[in-house]
Amino acid sequence: MDEGRMSTIAEELSKELKAISVSEFFERNRHLLGYDNPTKALLTIVKEGVDNSLDACEEARILPKIWVEIRQKDATRFKIMMKDNGPGVPDKKIPYVFGKLLYGSRFHRLLQTRGQQGLGIKGCVLYAQLTTGKPTTVISSTGDGKTSYYEIMINVARNEPEIIKHEIINDGKVWHGLKIEMEVEGRYVEGPRSVLEYLRQSAIMNPHAHIIFRGPNGKVEFPRAINQLPPKPREIKPHPHGVELGVLKRMLEFTRSKTLLGFLMNEFSRVGKDSAMKVLKKAGLDANRDPRSLELREVEKLFKAMQLVDFVRPPTDCLSPVGEKALLEGMKKELPAEFFAAVTRKPEVYRGMPFQVEVGVAYGGNLPNEAKLMRFANRVPLLYQAGDCAITKAVIATDWTRYGLKQNAKSMPEGPIVILVHFASVWVPFISEGKQAIASYPIIMKEIKLGLQEVGRRLARYLAGKRRIELKRRKIQIFERYIPEVARALAELTEVKQEIIEKKLKEIGIKKVGDVGEEFIHELSQHEGVEGEKNE
Repeated sequence: MDEGRMSTIAEELSKELKAISVSEFFERNRHLLGYDNPTKALLTIVKEGVDNSLDACEEARILPKIWVEIRQKDATRFKIMMKDNGPGVPDKKIPYVFGKLLYGSRFHRLLQTRGQQGLGIKGCVLYAQLTTGKPTTVISSTGDGKTSYYEIMINVARNEPEIIKHEIINDGKVWHGLKIEMEVEGRYVEGPRSVLEYLRQSAIMNPHAHIIFRGPNGKVEFPRAINQLPPKPREIKPHPHGVELGVLKRMLEFTRSKTLLGFLMNEFSRVGKDSAMKVLKKAGLDANRDPRSLELREVEKLFKAMQLVDFVRPPTDCLSPVGEKALLEGMKKELPAEFFAAVTRKPEVYRGMPFQVEVGVAYGGNLPNEAKLMRFANRVPLLYQAGDCAITKAVIATDWTRYGLKQNAKSMPEGPIVILVHFASVWVPFISEGKQAIASYPIIMKEIKLGLQEVGRRLARYLAGKRRIELKRRKIQIFERYIPEVARALAELTEVKQEIIEKKLKEIGIKKVGDVGEEFIHELSQHEGVEGEKNE
């Protein structure tokens, strides 16, 4: 084929090349946002709305109250309403918050939040218009006596909001919050991966929230267990060990610092003058050099030098763990168990990113005789992709037989137990855009296992105590079985009435049972973070 012909073909093929918007991409690949099937789609919409409400309320220091309603319109269509008592969204920002993908405030901020990518609620709007062709209604007030009303869709070709209707209602009503209504295709079920289960687990992990749900099968309310908000996380700067070469290059291009020394001290956390000078010395770079003047090979030298210097670990006030006490209150409110234990591990770091692991366990009582695992990331329940998640792998890899439970190889423990694991971080390493499974970094696996082992030891002490009591009770039952015969023999020897002797012997047995129970309760009270029934 001659060169002229080849050139013509190349020109013809190049005419087909064109850019697409991010909205157009996700419209065609909605499964990446969690809309794989009708059941999961319904759950994803509620999840995104509730997560946003919780984040907004906590940032505004408001105890959250959230309403969720799902009304079935026909076999495959549902009307979803979500409302909160949060700070609301300013009128001019509403179109972008709900109608422009990748528009948000959390992607570039290093602090613990539920949302990270600026996709969640916009994906709901996109799914609604894709499946029903109808706009999403947004009603909001910031407490100024004005109410903003919008009907919004997304222009997928331009990734821009398309306002169908907008009005500001000056009714003088002073309220603050947000209300969203949308009609979508879906399927409502109740079970382990349902809207109801998501809300129940959210109530456990967010005991400060009051959630009211009205679904096709009736109303369910999850009252708050505590009246205290979690600590507010503080934004931190990147840690030198947590940036990639390309990110470092971009930071150098856009920094406001005039010198390399100032760049290292101002743009990173835990970098003082001494450690900054060590980096520059190892890289062979002048401290007064303009950061924007570095060539690629010099950026590479700076990057390698940063990895060789030991820096102080990043600050951990960017995290907001639930805490052992609040975690216990959340579990006790929603789980009908007889024993509870919780532990909050000390913060750790992976790739320069702080993270913290919390583990809880509930056992016995009226729990089903089947182990259940609840996984959470930044207080959000993870209901899908359990087999791919670091949490599941760590639970299965733990030897639960050491703690008094039965367990087959490479499986969950057996018995009436609920295991809860919470991973909190400024950047959760999800394995996909669906945000349902955490990557198995070795340090993350190690921390989860250590937390599981700690609550496992507390559970083992409780189960050992129960076994001791049962053994003593059996001995007493054997003793009581022979009381009539012993009483008859003693009556013949002592000339005391048999009925009196039997009564005294039974009193001795009852006192012994009481002493055993008091001894067990005292033993349980010695262990911090453990709650057991007091009627053992």
